[in-house]
Amino acid sequence: MLDNFFQPIYSSTSEITTSVYLICTLVSLGLGALIAWASSFRSRQTKSFMLAILLIPAIVQIVIMLVNDNVGAGVAVMGAFSLVRFRSAPGSAKEIVSIFLAMATGLATAKGYLGLAFVFVAAISLVIVLSNFINFKESDDLQRELKITIPEDLNYAHEFDDLFEKYTKNSKLMNVKTTNMGSLYKLSYRVELKNEDEVQKFIDDLRCRNGNLEISMMIPAAEDRIL
Repeated sequence: MLDNFFQPIYSSTSEITTSVYLICTLVSLGLGALIAWASSFRSRQTKSFMLAILLIPAIVQIVIMLVNDNVGAGVAVMGAFSLVRFRSAPGSAKEIVSIFLAMATGLATAKGYLGLAFVFVAAISLVIVLSNFINFKESDDLQRELKITIPEDLNYAHEFDDLFEKYTKNSKLMNVKTTNMGSLYKLSYRVELKNEDEVQKFIDDLRCRNGNLEISMMIPAAEDRIL
């Protein structure tokens, strides 16, 4: 019984009938909806991304059905899919996984492995959903971009060393520039906090050193955090 569940609903040597096509397409759309729901669970996704994930399995399915073991057509389709990478904006790792999952689903349904596709999507979607309940604490979560404005007569070289040692694991001065006709300096640091709950105390201690001038602390931009 279980073995039959993973068998294809049609043979690769047989012609694709209307009923087979409709069944595969409906399953592709249903699994695409499941993938779209899992990828958006507890996270904000755009409407266009959700629509793309919903339709990718059905689109890949019809393309593979049309190729139907034709090597030349397969090479042409592979080249066409490779162009999509240059027309799409960079996405998060979760979005990339969702896209590959949707494509794999389309490949499975195109070959008639509907049971296998369902089990595969259900298992991966469950992992995606459960991952939202697990707090993966990484060092990147404690990376911050710190900007401090100081008066021109303050020797910034070692002025904040003790505070950095107290509140950060490591720090690095990234940029220095003058402002306000040269009467002020703006220092940009990349720091890794020891405890993000002490950010307010860290800023308060810095304010005592820089004469209560402007201080800002922010999470680095996504592209700056990619190694």
